[in-house]
Amino acid sequence: MNAKHYTFIFLFLLLFPILVLGQDTISKGVYTFSDGSVRVYPKPKWKDMITNIPKDFIATGKSFVSKNNIWYTGGAIATTALLIPVDQKIVDESRNIADNMGLSPDNKYGKLGFLKIVPQNIGSGFYFVGNGMTVILIGSGFAAYGLIENDYRAQATASGLMESMVVSGVFVQAIKRMTGRESPFIAIQNGNPGGHWTPFPSFPAYANETPSYDAMPSGHLTTIMSALTIITTNYPEYKWVKPVGYTLITGMCLQMMQSQVHWASDYPLALLIGYLSGKNIAKNRFQQSNPTGSLENTKNYTLNVTGNRINNFNLIGVSLTF
Repeated sequence: MNAKHYTFIFLFLLLFPILVLGQDTISKGVYTFSDGSVRVYPKPKWKDMITNIPKDFIATGKSFVSKNNIWYTGGAIATTALLIPVDQKIVDESRNIADNMGLSPDNKYGKLGFLKIVPQNIGSGFYFVGNGMTVILIGSGFAAYGLIENDYRAQATASGLMESMVVSGVFVQAIKRMTGRESPFIAIQNGNPGGHWTPFPSFPAYANETPSYDAMPSGHLTTIMSALTIITTNYPEYKWVKPVGYTLITGMCLQMMQSQVHWASDYPLALLIGYLSGKNIAKNRFQQSNPTGSLENTKNYTLNVTGNRINNFNLIGVSLTF
């Protein structure tokens, strides 16, 4: 693939809502689904993406320790602890797997206008999935469609995507600065298998030598997980979006390990933060009743520890089911 092919991908991201998710709005912001449930989106205001942020923080924070979710938060922490001792082995093995798949460890980008954001190889394309620009492009597409068609759901999705980068970003940065973990490529250079930990590094040290302290959790994974959750929560009738999205996320996670940007244990908390923040942001924008007319109150997800063996190498992972 050359630069023209990747430019086409960027245009697709921008036009994604118009090409794929467009539909007629029923009675301005009122949507009836095949199961008989009805969802109502109030008319969004441009300032919502700013004024909703404090409420998003509070709702997401409560979700981590709520009675229904505490086991999932504990599961993410436990899975992280299980992965840390084998992180170096997983990173080493990921390079072998990626090499067999033809993925380059170099994340290179060309220019699109004044921005150097066009992936130059497939691996770079996977890595870009979690870039904030990807979310901005998709959000711009939802905003354009929502304004043109006066579609409140698309407008709410666009606003929510912008909110998600702020909300998830603050949670991620807070944990990064608390853990102070080396990225794999720095750890390998310094001879620290699994990465050295420097809890609460000074602000100058973090700013000047960021890769030495910012591995955990993965910001890229949190960003795209939150964005995907917002889209799938707002558009549940499009069943294919989840498997396609999760496949791209899996490719991104492999690319980040094999290019020595992240450890496997950087992922469980990122998935949890992304999902909870995205779910809360999306649900703050609509009211929904089930076919009987009562408000829905269902469990959102389950978290399980999984194991596998590839090329005589034991792997431990986390499974989120929505």
